Amino acid sequence: MGKKELPPVPEALPVPAVDAHTHLDACGATDADSVRAIVDRAEAAGVGRVVTVADDLDSARWAVRAADWDERVFAAVALHPTRTKDFDGADRAVLAELVEHPRVVAVGETGLDYYWDFSPPEPQQEAFRWHIDLAKRSGKPLMIHDRDAHQDVLRILAEEGAPETVVFHCFSGDEEFARACVAEGYVLSFAGTATFRNAAGVRAAAAVVPVEQMLVETDAPFLTPHPHRGRPNEPYCVNYTLRNLAELRGVSLEELTVATSATAERVFRLDQVSPKAA
Repeated sequence: MGKKELPPVPEALPVPAVDAHTHLDACGATDADSVRAIVDRAEAAGVGRVVTVADDLDSARWAVRAADWDERVFAAVALHPTRTKDFDGADRAVLAELVEHPRVVAVGETGLDYYWDFSPPEPQQEAFRWHIDLAKRSGKPLMIHDRDAHQDVLRILAEEGAPETVVFHCFSGDEEFARACVAEGYVLSFAGTATFRNAAGVRAAAAVVPVEQMLVETDAPFLTPHPHRGRPNEPYCVNYTLRNLAELRGVSLEELTVATSATAERVFRLDQVSPKAA
């Protein structure tokens, strides 16, 4: 199999799972049919629902449409921290309107990214504070992107007062940072990185997080889990991550899938979301 080909669709999970963070548009979806094809593949592997996440305004608008196209799809809207250099009032108005859509289940992804230099720290932090307020005003979870910015993320959450529910998407910290987040009541979402053999810190974190504060995700099309690292990713690959993490934690695949799906249900209030509009 070539590096540009999708991994094989694995045997279905024993119970349905949720991909808590994916980017269907970046996976190549453009319309209702292509969204359905991706989610059909996921469902065949036992991943029955997905949260598709925005990183700019066009993506936010698209994510909301995608959630209306397929009842297995939910949306999260925000401006990615690397895009916040010119974040203005008009942008804020668009997001404030989109977040009220009934199939938007989170404000995200927002936060801080000090790895890339597309946006300086100051506008990132200002935008992060605004998104925290938006999450509190809308009553929806805050979905955080945190890259090389652990302490500033925690500091700003403390200064602003964290929303009721905070999710660290694609958790990238070690066990010590995980314990600090858990102590604050935050939810940690683990992507394919938690299956990488050279990611000892993240794997140690994934081994100790209480399941009621644990989600699984793909961040597709990025971060394809072991043993298919480097190939394109899709929501069905949550299946691989769950298998790996169940082994890491010493529990059955069914037990971990049930637990993380229950966390997703609670965090995103999926049972309260109205059916798709179109």
